[in-house]
Amino acid sequence: MKDFSIQLTHRPGELARVATALSRHGVNIQSLAALAIGQQVVLRLIADDVESARAALEGANIRFEETEVVTVLLENRAGELAAVADKLANAHVNLQAIYLTGIEDDLVQLAVVADDVKKAKRVLE
Repeated sequence: MKDFSIQLTHRPGELARVATALSRHGVNIQSLAALAIGQQVVLRLIADDVESARAALEGANIRFEETEVVTVLLENRAGELAAVADKLANAHVNLQAIYLTGIEDDLVQLAVVADDVKKAKRVLE
């Protein structure tokens, strides 16, 4: 699983431009987050097909960074996120992003984008 981080200008149509490029390549989005800070927007997404997403973004001349994602399955209860964050902090792993990618029954799946993927995997196993 990969995270695509895209820097956009905060103006109408930017998300549509990205979404259209992805849809033309048949890419389904599994998870998405975006945040505007001033005139810039950071869009982060996880696509169902990494190769097609990459081709779509490159074909539309949309610049992006791609990072491996570490997934973790947690019980859906108070304190679980704190435990994950503490484990990563104690291992000196810095988070770049974290996504909620699914909820089923009493379980929550998170996708973690960290500065040290190998260490994050070891800590979260």
